[in-house]
Amino acid sequence: MFPLVYEINTRVWLRQLSERCQCSVTLGNVPDNEFDFFQRSGFDIVWLMGVWQPSIYSEAIARSHRGLRSSFLEQIDQLDPLDIVSSPYSISDYRVSPLLGDESGLAVFRERLAGMGIRLMLDFVPNHMSLDNRWLPEHPEYFITMSAEEQCADPESCFEYRHNHFLAHGRDPYFPPWTDTLQLNYWNYATHEMMIENLMTIAGQCDGVRCDVAMLILKEVYDTTWGAVSGPMPEEFWPKAISTVRQKYPDFLFLAESYWNKEWILQEQGFDFTYDKPFYDGITSHPVSFSKLKGHLKGKWGYQSQLCRFLENHDEERAARKLGPNHCAAALVMMTVPGMHLIHQGQLEGYRLDLPVQLLRQPSEPFNSELPAFYQKLFRLSNREVFRRGHIEPLDLHFNGLAHCLGYRRYTDDAWAFVIVNFSSTGIELEFAHECLAGVEPDRTEVFSTRSEQKPVGLHVGDGCVKLKLTPHEAVVVAGGW
Repeated sequence: MFPLVYEINTRVWLRQLSERCQCSVTLGNVPDNEFDFFQRSGFDIVWLMGVWQPSIYSEAIARSHRGLRSSFLEQIDQLDPLDIVSSPYSISDYRVSPLLGDESGLAVFRERLAGMGIRLMLDFVPNHMSLDNRWLPEHPEYFITMSAEEQCADPESCFEYRHNHFLAHGRDPYFPPWTDTLQLNYWNYATHEMMIENLMTIAGQCDGVRCDVAMLILKEVYDTTWGAVSGPMPEEFWPKAISTVRQKYPDFLFLAESYWNKEWILQEQGFDFTYDKPFYDGITSHPVSFSKLKGHLKGKWGYQSQLCRFLENHDEERAARKLGPNHCAAALVMMTVPGMHLIHQGQLEGYRLDLPVQLLRQPSEPFNSELPAFYQKLFRLSNREVFRRGHIEPLDLHFNGLAHCLGYRRYTDDAWAFVIVNFSSTGIELEFAHECLAGVEPDRTEVFSTRSEQKPVGLHVGDGCVKLKLTPHEAVVVAGGW
């Protein structure tokens, strides 16, 4: 089964609910209608992003950071300091933030989800911790020490924890350091053990974790980034960590945030699903990268079925703005290819403004009144067995000698569905044949279009082929056997 995940910016969401209900809403008393929405949409997993103990340092840095302030002011003209909070990925302790309630409230939230057959996912940040994390005073060896010479050469790379004692900030090797974090030292076996203990603590409170920048903890990546400073990792972290958790929680789910084509390596090390950045890059590019998408969808089944597809998340630009008129067509593709499917809070409403993770107040903006109903229909469509479990076969579609269409077939032993997508600004007419269409009668097929409630004009199924006209930016599903 390919799960449908709903990502919630927890702090912003609970603040909105509190304002709407005119009372304090925490994880322990979320209104029933929110759970009704989860169930009606068919979400298999709710990901509460940002529930852990915040950092005082991170909050102070966010409130005074010039670059961040500029991004905040793009969203909110009248900015109150109380609207700015710490990064949810600068964690001081794996305890529930007091802003959101406590562990008992989280347990209530999880139990209510479980009553609907929905699982709870939380964050795990393996690469770094906040400057004021609870482990630092007793165990500075868990973090990477920088020499005074290195600090002098690059003052922004580290934090002076004690006089003339410098600790490295967490970082992605291709970007500046995250100055509200400290880099964990995976040369040290004790760091591995401490982080596995944290994973076990988290696993006792939820059903899965989304692991932030998981590829940074691959031995080859860590050694390249930090080996010359800390020494190399003695062994891979993920296989041992994942197997330890699953000894006690066999069904626990691991999702990796993954970049740089490290998806397959992380899947081999035990992850159930990994971010699919190549899919995102291909479908959101202008123009859409048809050749890359087609090639990507030809990947082996074991790889395809463990990818997490998305059109937006808290790190990416809003789909409504990024995709424009291709939003609905891209959503249909995302929801009908195999793998995990991730929906970000605000995506259904067509919000266009990116919300920085340090901003507590959602800016007011108009929403697309037609999108929520479209997504609900799409959720029902993608819940069909052929999309939940079926295999995929990319199609070669050409018209007028050019390939401007994306097409593929999803199929099980009993059902099939053709997905045909026109991402261009001009209408197209095409025809294709397939052996599964032999003997199929037009009245034995079902059709779903992103543009119309009615069957598309010019659609003909028969004689072993499909003839179809697509309007600009239209995607169609032609299905049979269900």
